[in-house]
Amino acid sequence: MNFIKFLGTAGARFVMIKQLRASGGIWFEINDTRMIVDPGPGALVRVNKSRPSLKVSHLDAIFVSHKHIDHTNDVNVMIEAMTDGGFNKKGIVLCPSEAIENPPVIFPYAAALVEQVITLNTGSQYQIKNLKLKIPVRLHHQTETYGFILKSDNVPSIGYIPDTEFFPELISAYENTDIIIINVVFTQPRPGIMHLGLPEALDIISGIKPKKAILTHFGMTMLKEKIWEKTRSLSEKFSFDIITASDGMTVEL
Repeated sequence: MNFIKFLGTAGARFVMIKQLRASGGIWFEINDTRMIVDPGPGALVRVNKSRPSLKVSHLDAIFVSHKHIDHTNDVNVMIEAMTDGGFNKKGIVLCPSEAIENPPVIFPYAAALVEQVITLNTGSQYQIKNLKLKIPVRLHHQTETYGFILKSDNVPSIGYIPDTEFFPELISAYENTDIIIINVVFTQPRPGIMHLGLPEALDIISGIKPKKAILTHFGMTMLKEKIWEKTRSLSEKFSFDIITASDGMTVEL
């Protein structure tokens, strides 16, 4: 089965710190290729407690969008798990150059355990077994940040838009993508804070016109607003499927 599993949907520091939502990142399992994206605090615990089970030693890649702790806290232990405690040199880590620069969030000893560490660049394309990843644009965040467009045989194309402020090029960068996963921290935009508010996210999704959009990475205002209760009305308004992710949610492809 090809699927995406949300190991956590926490965004912003207080939702993460209080674990009002889990913060384990997103697991992709597509055409016998496995990749975890942004393994934040608790990623390894969430993987090991998942049912049906996720086999962390079968991971092929770890993708880090940027070096903030809610996206990287478990990256080193996930590398150890992927490589059988360092005894089986395997796998790829894809990350911005800032994630391995001084001070690195991916420790040198952990980076040495994998087959390859790839530093991300706008416009680059990467092959991970049966997945093709394209980096469409550098996002506008406090630190070097990238999302991706993922393609593989016989599954919809998937775009991931992690933490960023709104900028018009986002829409053209992700056009013709079937499924969009987008981080939405706030119910309303907050000038000067480089995260998306819900109206901005909806503008981006409306411009891209995917078959399905999945909202995740929620801050306190999104939880207080109980945004998941408004999903149906949003889907009707915008004429495409809008889903609010929940911890442990699986999306079959």
